[in-house]
Amino acid sequence: MAKQPQGYKIFVTVGSRNYQFNRLFVKLDELFEQGILDGELFAQIGTSTYVPKHYQYKDFISQDEFLEKIQWADLVVSHGASGSIMKALNAGKKVLAVTRLAKYNEHINDHQIQNNEAFASNGYVLAVYDMDDLGKSFSLFFEGKDNTRAWENKDPLAIIRAIENFIEEQDKK
Repeated sequence: MAKQPQGYKIFVTVGSRNYQFNRLFVKLDELFEQGILDGELFAQIGTSTYVPKHYQYKDFISQDEFLEKIQWADLVVSHGASGSIMKALNAGKKVLAVTRLAKYNEHINDHQIQNNEAFASNGYVLAVYDMDDLGKSFSLFFEGKDNTRAWENKDPLAIIRAIENFIEEQDKK
């Protein structure tokens, strides 16, 4: 797998809701230990209880710092929340969207699966549903093979309509 290029900056955000996402932060440390990640990474870890070993983090950051970190980053890693994803896309950033799952007490249900599927099916994010795929997903970005495209629509309701349309189509199947 490809390694993080020199000077490549990654911002990880999991929002401020009262749900941990320890699985993600443990995996990020594993990827550092495997040498896949080997550079600048800053994580906003929210209410997660896992303490990262190989990268900088804060529990919570201000809205201004959030926007600064998005501008700073080459790649934004987000949980499957449409607000965080849209802020990164509107800033012209590449997005890796990692899905929180209810079975790990990361959220109350699995709605982030549908959010990430909707964004990914339109080519705006690379979605990760299984933590074992995270390293391969980073490598796709590092090699320029992620096949995501820039978000060009600045209409804040456009993505909501796209997600609603995707969910309606899934319900018909």
